[in-house]
Formats: sequence, structure tokens, C-alpha cells
Amino acid sequence: MNLKSIRLGTDDKAKAKAFYDATFAALGVDASATPEEYPILMYKLPSGQAFIVGPARDGNAATFANGGTVLFAADNDKQVSAWHAAGLANGGACEGPPEPKPQTGGKVGAYLRDPDGNKLGVYHGLSFG
Repeated sequence: MNLKSIRLGTDDKAKAKAFYDATFAALGVDASATPEEYPILMYKLPSGQAFIVGPARDGNAATFANGGTVLFAADNDKQVSAWHAAGLANGGACEGPPEPKPQTGGKVGAYLRDPDGNKLGVYHGLSFG
């Protein structure tokens, strides 16, 4: 099986674009080039998957997952810190500063909430294999 995309909800596309363009730039991912008239933002991740942000399809307010976290990989510890700083500067909220995390055997990671409350994390050197 191959994961093709992840979609998170937003009720403010402009705030989401500022946040994700900045945080993904810190990880070497291009800004969203989705045309303005589209209701979503799409980011092509280096591993081939798409990361999509947009309004809830049912027309109701977007909500975040209770217990859900999306993790991204960084190439080094400096990228973890740059990602976290970019998120804070663009409407994100800290859920865990960049530091070695004991739950990962000391791998450096950080957590943020995006402007809509979605929980995100980034780690350097974390492996699930």
C-alpha cells in the first residue's frame, strides 16, 4: 500500500497558505502553486505524496483531529528549529519546542498547531522501520 495524500481542514485559506508555505520552505518544499480560484492548497512532498489543506467537504466548519498528529521528516536538527520558528511566526502555536524527545530515544523533534488547530510535528532521524 502507498499513501497518496493527506488532507487537513482550514476555514482560512490565506492564513493556512502563509503558515504552510513558510513551514514547508524550512523543510525544502516549494510553496503551494495551486491557482487562487481553487478552494484548496496542495503541496507536493519530496516522497511523492500530496499534502492538501482546504475547507471541510461537507460545508461545516473545519475541525482538527482529537489525538491526530501529522509528522514530517527534516534533513537535520537545524531544519527542525527553522520549521518550528517559521510556524510560530506565521500563526502557529507551540506544542513542543525543538529538542531531543525522550519518547524517540533522543531524536530532535518539535510540534506545532497550525492556525486551525491541526497538530503537526517534525523530526530529524526518526525511523519507523
